Amino acid sequence: MNTEYLILAALVLPLLGAIGIALAHRAPNLREGVTLATAVALFVGVCQLLDPVLAGARPELVLLEPLPGLPIAFRVEPLGMLFALIASGLWIVNSVYSIGYMRGNKEKHQTRFYVCFALSIAAALAIAFAGNLLTLFLFYEVLTLITYPLVTHAGTEKAKQGGRTYLAILMGTSVLFLLPAVIYTWYVAGTTDFRPGGILPAGMETGTVMVLLALFMFGIGKAALMPFHRWLPAAMVAPTPVSALLHAVAVVKAGVFSVVKVIVYVFGLDTLAGATDWLIGIAGFTIIAASVVALHADNLKRRLAYSTVSQLSYVILAAAILAPLSVAGAALHIVAHAFGKITLFFAAGAIYTAAHKTEVSQLDGIGRRMPWTMGAFAIGALSLIGIPPLVGFVSKWYMMSGALATDRFFVAAVILASTLLNAAYFLPILHRAFFRPLSAEAAAHPHGEAPLPMVIAIVFTAAATTFAFLFTDDFLRLAQALVAGGAP
Repeated sequence: MNTEYLILAALVLPLLGAIGIALAHRAPNLREGVTLATAVALFVGVCQLLDPVLAGARPELVLLEPLPGLPIAFRVEPLGMLFALIASGLWIVNSVYSIGYMRGNKEKHQTRFYVCFALSIAAALAIAFAGNLLTLFLFYEVLTLITYPLVTHAGTEKAKQGGRTYLAILMGTSVLFLLPAVIYTWYVAGTTDFRPGGILPAGMETGTVMVLLALFMFGIGKAALMPFHRWLPAAMVAPTPVSALLHAVAVVKAGVFSVVKVIVYVFGLDTLAGATDWLIGIAGFTIIAASVVALHADNLKRRLAYSTVSQLSYVILAAAILAPLSVAGAALHIVAHAFGKITLFFAAGAIYTAAHKTEVSQLDGIGRRMPWTMGAFAIGALSLIGIPPLVGFVSKWYMMSGALATDRFFVAAVILASTLLNAAYFLPILHRAFFRPLSAEAAAHPHGEAPLPMVIAIVFTAAATTFAFLFTDDFLRLAQALVAGGAP
C-alpha cells in the first residue's frame, strides 16, 4: 500500500473505531469487539511503515494548508515511528485489560470511555507523525481536551477537581509558553517543519536560544518537568486503564516525545551546545525530588505517579546532554518506561479490583494470593530500576554511557542516585507482597487474581518488558537513525 495511504489510515482508523464503538453502545460485546479489531488493525497498519522508515524513507502526507507555508502535514521519521509503535501496540493490550477492569468494577459510562480512548490514540498518532510544529501543537491540544473526560470519568467532586488541575496546567503551559515558542520559531526560521539538524538560523545568541528552549521545555507540560508536574498525580483519580493511558500509552509519551523531537529537529544538537546546562539541572532535580516523594507515598498509584514524573525527566536529562549515545538512550527510555510503567499500573488496578487495596501498607502477603499479578509487578519494577535482563537496563546503559563520554559526572551521579531511590521505593513493595504474612483482615477475606483479561494483559506487558531487552534491534536502529541526522 502507498505510504501516504498508510499514514492516512493510521490517523483515520481510530476515528472510525470511535464511531463504531458509539454505534454499538447497546451491545457491550460488540462494542469491545470493535475496540479490539480497530486496535489490531491500527497496529498492523503502523507496522507496515516500519520497514520503509528503517530503509531510509520518510513517508509524508500534507492534509491541508490553512495558511501559506503552514500546512497540517505529517512525516514519519524514526522517533515518530517509535512512538507510533508504542501507542498502537499498547492500545491492544490496554483494551483487553479495560474489558476486565471496567466490567469487574461495574464502571459507568463505559461507551464514553472506549470512544474517548480511541480518539486519544488518534491524537497520539497525529502527534507521532506530525511533520511540523503547527501540526504537533494542534494535536497536542486535542489530546489534552479528549483525555479530560477520561480523567473525570468517575464524576465525583474529587475527580472533577483532578480534571480541573489537569486541564489548567496542560492548557495553561501550552498557551502561555509553547504557542509563543512555535510562533517565534516560525518568525525567525521562516518555517515550522521538523528537519534533521534543526531549523533555527545560524548565529543565534546563546541567551536567545536558552529562552526559546525554556519556552518549549516548560510549554510541553505533558513532560511533567517541575514545577509543572502536579497535573500528573492529580489525574490519578481516573480509572486505572486511564492511568495507563496517561503514563504509558499516549499522554506523557507525547510530552517526552515532543521534547526530544524539538531538541533534535528544531534546535539541533550543535545549536544547543552550551545552552542546556540549566535544563540538565532542573531535570536532575525533578528526578531526585520526585523519587523522594514516591519513597514516602503510601498510596500505590501516587507512588507510581511520582515515579513517572521522575522517569520522564530521565528522557529530558539524556536529551539535554546532546551526546548521540544519550539521545539514543532517551528514545529507548520512552520504550522502556512504556512497557514497565503500564505493567505496574495494570497490577495496581488488578489489586484494587480483586482485593480492594490501594495502599502499599495493605499489601502484606498479597503475592501469595495474586502471584501472576505481583510477579509481573516485580518485572516492571526491576526494569525501571535498571536491572538486566530487562529493557530498562538498556536505556539506562545508553544514558550513562552518554554522560560519561561527555564528562557529565553530575548526570552520572543523578542516574546512580535515582537508581538507588528507584530500588528504595519499589523493593519494599515486593518484600511486603512476597515475604510478609497476610494480615488478619486479608486472611479473613480471601481472594484470588483479578478477572482473566486483566491478568492476560499484565502477563503480556511483563513478558514484553523482558523480550524488549532480548530483541532490541529495531528499537535500536530507530534510535540510532534519530541521532544520525535521520539517516538509516
